[in-house]
Amino acid sequence: MGPFRLVVSALASATLVIAVSVTVGCDRGVEPFDPAEQPRQPDLSKIFPAGAKPGPQPAEMPQAPGGRTGQRGAPALASFAEPIQGTVTVAGEVADRVPAASVLFVIARSGESGPPLAVRRITSPRFPLDFAIGPGDRMITTLPFAGPLRLTARLDGDGNAATLEPGDLLGVAEGDYQPGDRGVSLVIDEVM
Repeated sequence: MGPFRLVVSALASATLVIAVSVTVGCDRGVEPFDPAEQPRQPDLSKIFPAGAKPGPQPAEMPQAPGGRTGQRGAPALASFAEPIQGTVTVAGEVADRVPAASVLFVIARSGESGPPLAVRRITSPRFPLDFAIGPGDRMITTLPFAGPLRLTARLDGDGNAATLEPGDLLGVAEGDYQPGDRGVSLVIDEVM
């Protein structure tokens, strides 16, 4: 066998081994479409940081009034919920630390930690600032916009929600809120 045939044979064998291992090792859980399947809360245990606890999980997924459904038979989940409204202010002791080209993120979470349920991004904010955060701001549209919710405001200098830079400013609303609540006061008073 010549060197060229030896190389071709080795490549063919390697390709076969890779194809078999990918086929055998693939566990994507892809199943045929089932129009009767009901939506359910995802298992978020793999994405929470160590020691974090997920927020409360609803017992069952709510459906829109009158049993309306969205595409492919999925319930039109909580798109009818009222937004939470309030005002964001900056405390006097940190007012001089507000970056000129900052971005304000108003964040709603189902618990004290874990991924946000909804985020409202506001560029070049002027304070005091009236805000509303609701179903249209959900990160995953199939999750219901339902309370109780914890609200925070973060003033970010680089405009990237994924980065937490020293000098970014933070505020937390006291208590839990339900969709439709009004008059929420978010005071930015902490330097990260």
